[in-house]
Amino acid sequence: MKHIFFYTLLTVGGLLIADKGHSQTEQHTSGTPGIVIVPALEKPGDGHRSEKKDMAGYLLVYFKDQTQSAYLAISRDGYVFTDVNGGEPVFDGTLLAEQKGVRDPHITRGPDGAFYLAMTDLHIFGQRAGHRTTQWERPQEEYGWGNNRAIVLMKSYDLIHWTHSDFRVDKAFPELGDIGCSWAPQTIYDETEGRMMVYFTIRVGNGDCHMYYSYTDDAFTKLETRPERLFEGAGIDGDISRAGGKYHLFYVSDAKIFHAASDKINKGYISDSQRIDPEKVSTEAPNVFKRLGTDTWVLMYDVYGARPNNMGFSETTDFVSYKDLGHFNEGVMKTTNFTGPKHGAVIHITLDELKTIAEYWKVDINLDL
Repeated sequence: MKHIFFYTLLTVGGLLIADKGHSQTEQHTSGTPGIVIVPALEKPGDGHRSEKKDMAGYLLVYFKDQTQSAYLAISRDGYVFTDVNGGEPVFDGTLLAEQKGVRDPHITRGPDGAFYLAMTDLHIFGQRAGHRTTQWERPQEEYGWGNNRAIVLMKSYDLIHWTHSDFRVDKAFPELGDIGCSWAPQTIYDETEGRMMVYFTIRVGNGDCHMYYSYTDDAFTKLETRPERLFEGAGIDGDISRAGGKYHLFYVSDAKIFHAASDKINKGYISDSQRIDPEKVSTEAPNVFKRLGTDTWVLMYDVYGARPNNMGFSETTDFVSYKDLGHFNEGVMKTTNFTGPKHGAVIHITLDELKTIAEYWKVDINLDL
């Protein structure tokens, strides 16, 4: 294994301890790189913030069912992606989550230049892995499949040093009722509120799943406002992007991907009521990113009904018509050193950030276009 996860808690033996404000890259005793969990981040100067014109590459975060952990991959052109850790986890679910597993990672960049990573705290094979004695944390007949109550929130300025919080939604907001799940958290900056907004799926008991939103503290350690309904219809796995003066919400209903649009970031979404993805099998986890230097947007999604599972891709310029690009390694989208990615997200990074990641993780990648 090329990478071993770093953690800061004194109670975790054999792993790195990072002091508050530590700014140097840490190395494990084996000499391999890893991320560092820190109690707080030292905010860089204003020069750290990057503009859209500075973006020159892509960063993909994804997870795998086999490990219940999250991974990072990079790309110069947005077509060919290389895992930074040789296909091994970067974010170890056993160390980050109450259920000893993470799923559904999403990453975005805030106006402060920081990276915001949110994940579901859930291990769907927890019994088999020896983390619990029952199939689920609570009875399925009362709380449904994959029941959980926490989300993982992490923040970084350099993609190496991260703060970490495992946030229990039910304890913070008991007025929501006896929630059956808190899934697939994603983050976007709300310009009107001037705050980072987390939106995610909540199921009360074993009822229908609905998408909610809440605003976080600046440190990205907790939700500060009571979660409110984002979209009136039932659905999961929401993904919001702003394009053409509209907010575009892609979401999942009945294992199919749909699109809705609104003038507001947190309300008023009207659905097109037609399936967007071209698949014949079950899909989930839509994520939209823009091709740099173009007016083209890419819809990425998890084709979990395929065997083996894979990511699917479609392109659009108007959010009305879509061109099917196929799956990873079955069309123009490629991976070089990993297979079976699930439920991911792609963001833009600068060339300097791309070079830094490649050098730190010792990734052999062509940075020329």
